[in-house]
Amino acid sequence: MSIWGKIVGGAAGFAMGGPLGALLGLAAGHVLVDEPQRGAPPQADPRIPRERQAAFIMGVIALAAKMAKADGTVSLAEIAAFREIIKAPPGEMRNVEWVFDQARQSSAGFEAYARQLGRLFKDDPKVLEDLLDGLFHVARADGVFHAVEDKYLREVARLFGFDENAYERIKARNLPEHASPYTVLGLTAEATDAEVKAAYRRLVKEHHPDAMIARGVPEEFIQVATAQVAAINGAYEKIEKMRGM
Repeated sequence: MSIWGKIVGGAAGFAMGGPLGALLGLAAGHVLVDEPQRGAPPQADPRIPRERQAAFIMGVIALAAKMAKADGTVSLAEIAAFREIIKAPPGEMRNVEWVFDQARQSSAGFEAYARQLGRLFKDDPKVLEDLLDGLFHVARADGVFHAVEDKYLREVARLFGFDENAYERIKARNLPEHASPYTVLGLTAEATDAEVKAAYRRLVKEHHPDAMIARGVPEEFIQVATAQVAAINGAYEKIEKMRGM
């Protein structure tokens, strides 16, 4: 099922409330009122919690839109990166972009979206990490991770409930070329070989595409998951060489 089907299918049975609920309602109305020729929205995949997927996708769109507004410009590379993680057929991508523009122009600040997502997924922080990974994917697409993007994502992470150490770990995993391999694995250089191996195995398991989908993250995020696993593998290999493991 397309991203748009998941969004509208989620709206059919979930009164989310708050800024995400308002955005979800706009999305559903855009299809059912503004484009009635498309017919009734398809239902979400019954194997995946549709409410969680709708909230997750709305969160990515809203926070990416607000990040673009904070940055001041939207580069072609960032647009391409956004389309990689929010995939839709050509005829539906314009709908996603319409929601993106609505979120960017909304009077609601990014803080309201981030706080609501933090509450919705407070019992599953891995989902919030997945969402941050998606935002990092867009932010670094133009080849430069700007200071304003770092400030923005740091605050989003704080509102999600992550402390500074957690943010630096997530950031390192997304920008491994600028980080210590130990930070990528969430460790310090004092970690034992056994701790390094245990952290590596746990992180690979957590970021496997199947594990992400099981958490309710859309399958379109597989590319993000693949990049995460590559960063984790690279960090482990560097530590192996440094230690002669």
